[in-house]
Amino acid sequence: MNSARITVPLHVIAHGRSGDKGNRLNVNVIAYQPQYWPILLEQVTAARIAELFAHRGATNVVRYELPKLQALNFVIDDALEGGVNSSLSLDTHGKTLSFLVLDLPVELPLQTLPAGRTIRADQPNLDPVMGGVDNE
Repeated sequence: MNSARITVPLHVIAHGRSGDKGNRLNVNVIAYQPQYWPILLEQVTAARIAELFAHRGATNVVRYELPKLQALNFVIDDALEGGVNSSLSLDTHGKTLSFLVLDLPVELPLQTLPAGRTIRADQPNLDPVMGGVDNE
């Protein structure tokens, strides 16, 4: 059995959407395939998301699990600099903030890497745990 593992950005195995309600940000993370759902549950935690948004002043993160959709919904308080009417941010609605989450590193078994993805040691944002790996 191959136990090689690889660290990849979350966007390799999931996609996301985000939006706002006042100063509260909602970020959804949806697995591309059912095999990635357990990885999301295990590694994309409220604590990791809180750490990711700490620089924006987030005070609380609640994670909601939607197993039938193989999705997670994060509600992040105080992450939008006061909200659409108060913030000086270019993205007052937080629409681009799902990309911040989708860059979160996750570890997965090499054999679950999506078909057609080739991982090389010199690729940015793809950090092979086992050294240079080519899965073609």
